[in-house]
Amino acid sequence: MKKIIFLLSMAVLVTSVTSCRNEDDLTASIFDTTVPAVDSTSATYKFDQWLYDNFVVPYNVDVKYRFDMSASDLNFQLTPADYNRSQLLAHFIRYLFYDVYTKYAGDDFMKLYGPRIFHFIGSSGFSPTTGTEVLGTASGGVKITLYKINEMKPYSPTVNYTDEDVIVLNENYFHTMHHEFSHILHQTKSYPVTFGQVTSGTYDPINWQDRDSVWTHQNGYVTHYASSATYEDFVETLSCIITDTDYRWMNRLINACSMGLRQGDKEDILTLIDSLEIDIDAPGAHWNNFTLYTESEYNDQTGEYESTERYVLDEHRDLSSTVINKEVTAYVPQFRYTKYRTFTSFKNDFLPWVEISPADDLTGANAMLKKISIATDWYTKNWGLYIFLLRHEVAARQKAINDYIRDEVTIYDLD
Repeated sequence: MKKIIFLLSMAVLVTSVTSCRNEDDLTASIFDTTVPAVDSTSATYKFDQWLYDNFVVPYNVDVKYRFDMSASDLNFQLTPADYNRSQLLAHFIRYLFYDVYTKYAGDDFMKLYGPRIFHFIGSSGFSPTTGTEVLGTASGGVKITLYKINEMKPYSPTVNYTDEDVIVLNENYFHTMHHEFSHILHQTKSYPVTFGQVTSGTYDPINWQDRDSVWTHQNGYVTHYASSATYEDFVETLSCIITDTDYRWMNRLINACSMGLRQGDKEDILTLIDSLEIDIDAPGAHWNNFTLYTESEYNDQTGEYESTERYVLDEHRDLSSTVINKEVTAYVPQFRYTKYRTFTSFKNDFLPWVEISPADDLTGANAMLKKISIATDWYTKNWGLYIFLLRHEVAARQKAINDYIRDEVTIYDLD
């Protein structure tokens, strides 16, 4: 009897609701549509209007620059974002992010797949438990949170962004943005299972932050964080292609290649460098003046240093001493190179550019090459975008960033 009464009640409820909807005038709104989208009496009215015109109208995006406790991660001690820096970052996001994708993917691409909310936080999200720093997060493919806004170089009428300032922009914000946006894309269209199979045995979601750059690159990962999980590896690979400097890429490749290559992959490395548009013959460039060191670890039982059979680029050692970490690791200089092409020309048992054995071993540079190929093919096949072209466009815009600031950026004071 109870079941029958319940079903009858539901039937009445559904009928009633349906009848009410049929009688409503659906052309009328229950809300007051005379209220303007932007409050003209607000002290931030001018900037709010700019955000409305440049983000809300074209992309349906809400830029939250005011501190919002309910939208913040309560595990961190956070501070609000600076008002003027928030304005400058909003301009940069439009210029270096939205306009880039729109140029090559069309007007509808970011409308369909772009995030719906940007949330600015002034301070960093530092975790005392893991010793890691959160630079950004993505929530459900809808919201991207960016931290450390207050560390941006502030705007002034005479501001000049140097190459170093642009690197900070990439590291703190734009690498994170392309990383998180790539998450949104692969959650829409899955990335190939084969990507994670390349280095399937070495992901570590718990202790990835304890790995050094040498291990990371020599095991086929573009960053430490990439080695935490397959999906993080995938988006880090894409983001690094778009935002990382020539210097960082060459650093990565020298590390990765110093343990050897499979036969024929040398040409693929040079093709990758060409795709990244790096001038490997640039005079005075770091990759044309570097030293490889052999690494040895101290054995407490024997009292001697034992070789780890790893070659280490000079960027990853203490330049003031051949021994670091108080008798833990020693570095002995072995080979000095004045040209990257000289480094790639060697192939024997005594020099670092050697053939990996067995032939099917996909460690180091070989794994990195494989994963880059899979990721870039996926990007083109699913989205019609050539990621190296995006890199070129972003780099060109960054070089012109001071012209953009002078010609296009207006910073509004509080009224």
